Amino acid sequence: MVLDLVIDNSGDGYSANIPSIKGCECWSHNEDEAISKSLELLSFYLSLPEDQEIIVDKARTTSHKTIYKLVFDK
Repeated sequence: MVLDLVIDNSGDGYSANIPSIKGCECWSHNEDEAISKSLELLSFYLSLPEDQEIIVDKARTTSHKTIYKLVFDK
């Protein structure tokens, strides 16, 4: 399965969301923490096992947004 993770740098922190999963969004002070929190939420929403490997691949960057591809088996 491949899902998008969108990280938006607002200047005072980073908001992250996975658009294809309603409500799967978070906020953090830094980008790495936003990615980590997003992966935790993804695992919760999809009831993934704790040892599930999720590959985070940077797809593209604009001035304020970074898009990652989350790749995993479901």
